[in-house]
Amino acid sequence: MKVIFAGTPQFAASALSALLTEHQIIAVLTQPDRQAGRGMHTTASPVKQLALQHGLTVLQPATLKTEEIQRSLAALEADVMVVAAYGLILPKAVLQLPRHGCLNIHASLLPRWRGAAPIQRAILAGDKETGITIMQMDEGLDTGDMLLSMACPIEQSDTAQTLHDRLAVMGAGCILEALRLLGDNRLTPVRQDNDAACYAAKLLKGEAQIDWGQDARQIERAVRAYNPFPVCQTGLGGVMIKIWQAGICADLSGEPGKVLAADKLGITVACGKGALRLEMLQRPGGKAQPAAQFLQAMPIKIGDQFSNK
Repeated sequence: MKVIFAGTPQFAASALSALLTEHQIIAVLTQPDRQAGRGMHTTASPVKQLALQHGLTVLQPATLKTEEIQRSLAALEADVMVVAAYGLILPKAVLQLPRHGCLNIHASLLPRWRGAAPIQRAILAGDKETGITIMQMDEGLDTGDMLLSMACPIEQSDTAQTLHDRLAVMGAGCILEALRLLGDNRLTPVRQDNDAACYAAKLLKGEAQIDWGQDARQIERAVRAYNPFPVCQTGLGGVMIKIWQAGICADLSGEPGKVLAADKLGITVACGKGALRLEMLQRPGGKAQPAAQFLQAMPIKIGDQFSNK
């Protein structure tokens, strides 16, 4: 098929790489280059980098609402547009341009977790599974008919990064299968149950601030959900410490935020219910370290108090 691909991050690049093996990519839409990293250098998205490696036409409009970009896309006479974590709203005029419309690769089992951060919200909620849904896009927010879905278990050790990586591979396979079925006219649209829908709000840095009054299980899920961004953090003596990995100590208790133990296995901190063992930590300006190494550089003792500041 003649495919226009629209996507920006690595999740989308995985899908583009797969599509290149079976279809003609006639253009790639991706977000404008952004400043990133400590040096704030202008950086092309993973999708743009892959597209340029394959000599593909790359378009980076700030919006798809102008007549100019809509005429350019119409002139391509695409069979289908595949969208994955693109980041721009597709107006009705664009949705109707390809012969088969626009298909979205969404990282959840719709209608659960519509929105920007489905992977993180699924971990935070303690969901046992998530997955990929290939959806026929409409003007709503992830409200279109479902065309194909595949479930994926959420492991107890999963972070947002590890789950993202598995779903990226799964999404790439699913879109290839969906296009094969589409070509054979064997895709059956299924309406979403709007009453069962929930919203995966965009991640905010402030929500990664640890509230030690919460249940240890909820905090542990947050540590995994916010890894690698925005990363859970907590204060100790005026220093903000990032927490990259933690384990639950359900049989311990104490005043929320109080250090109950500090040894090579971790720093055990009391929560509103149970306790959390901090296993991988990072000081400002430093690297993430196992607790044993962290304690050598920043001694912490029983009775010290973690806070929200």
